[in-house]
Amino acid sequence: MNSLRLRLVLLLSLAAGITLSSAVYFTHRAARQELDALFDAQLSETANVLLGTARREMAERIEHGTDEMPVATEYEQTLVYQVWDHNGLIVRSAAAPPTPLGPRAPGFIQANVDGKPWRLLTRWDPTHEFMIQIAEPMDGREHVARLIAIKMLAPSVTLIPLLTLLIWLSVGTGLRPLRQLRREVVQRSARRLEPLALQSVPIEVTPLVSALNDLFGRLRQSIESEKRFTADAAHELRTPLAALKTQAQVAQRAQSSEDRDTALRHVIEGVDRATHLIEQLLTLARVDPETAGDLHRPVPLRALTVQALSRAASFAHQRQIELALEEGEEMQVNGYEGHLDILLRNLLDNAIRYTPTGGQVHVGIVRSGQETALTVCDNGPGIPVAERRRALERFYRLPGSTAEGSGLGLSIVQRIAERHGAEVSLLPGPEGHGLCVRIAFPTAPA
Repeated sequence: MNSLRLRLVLLLSLAAGITLSSAVYFTHRAARQELDALFDAQLSETANVLLGTARREMAERIEHGTDEMPVATEYEQTLVYQVWDHNGLIVRSAAAPPTPLGPRAPGFIQANVDGKPWRLLTRWDPTHEFMIQIAEPMDGREHVARLIAIKMLAPSVTLIPLLTLLIWLSVGTGLRPLRQLRREVVQRSARRLEPLALQSVPIEVTPLVSALNDLFGRLRQSIESEKRFTADAAHELRTPLAALKTQAQVAQRAQSSEDRDTALRHVIEGVDRATHLIEQLLTLARVDPETAGDLHRPVPLRALTVQALSRAASFAHQRQIELALEEGEEMQVNGYEGHLDILLRNLLDNAIRYTPTGGQVHVGIVRSGQETALTVCDNGPGIPVAERRRALERFYRLPGSTAEGSGLGLSIVQRIAERHGAEVSLLPGPEGHGLCVRIAFPTAPA
């Protein structure tokens, strides 16, 4: 039953069987109605003929005739009748009982004769002198109706195998575009991710092909992103590793302990920079996959910010940077707590690194309409307006920047914000100095 073709053939055959059965039922019903009208008309005509015959002629016909006429064809019916006047029974057929076949009221009724259903007609002559009751069995009508229905539908029943074969072939022809689509997908290599053509695709399959094209597009973007990431990571790691090798060689050739200690100190600083860069690269790699969407939950943003500030307090104290969180009520955003924590950590790390000694970093959380805005502002050198868009790119660093960093902090922030449907804006800091990073999240329902 996993075959779509077999399912369609079975369903269409079942539909054809139901249609044929319905046709048999309605044909039989229509034939029965027409036969009732026809035989009633014959009964009425026969009654009129018998009433119009003289009493003597009727008596002679009965006396010299047989009890019942033999049935010559399958459509002939056996009749019984009685002729009455005001004094009593005058004439009856041999099979008719001596008692009235039914009520004396004129018209057609359903009567029982010898325990079987009969169609009875009672009629008076124009002078109201003679009354005739004539009847025929209902079984005969049912038999004739059944014969008519069977003979009309017998050819259709015999053609059912041919109909099933035609349905099988027709369904196979109708599914040909699916086979062509399957061949096109199977023949593709892993590098061919261009969209499938929709011109020859049936309307019913268009949503599936559109979904496949959308998947191919996402895969293509993911692969290209991974290629760029790998190339950029290799380029960025090459520089600190080369510097480490140079400092190690300097320490190896140092003639004095002072020179050797200086070189080793530079090696340790280079290792710290490389470690930070690798951590940022791993963080960015974890954020890239589309796996966090299913983990989104309402997250208390203020409580999460307080935790991030407490972790950054030691680094800020070393650089003599003042950290402050503006007062306000708790705000919830819909997201993945782990990624939001990474976002806050990178925002605070960037702000502290680029703020000069004795500076300030202020964090604010406010609700504006349907948005919850997180702002991290510093009074450092800031970013020129022309460079703000590029500052969100991977590995981009401002020309002439002396602060240690890898150029990945804001890129990670941008990536996490995209995953949460948030918008990142780079604005001037307080009083036009420094930088203020504003992230507008959709407010989570209470």
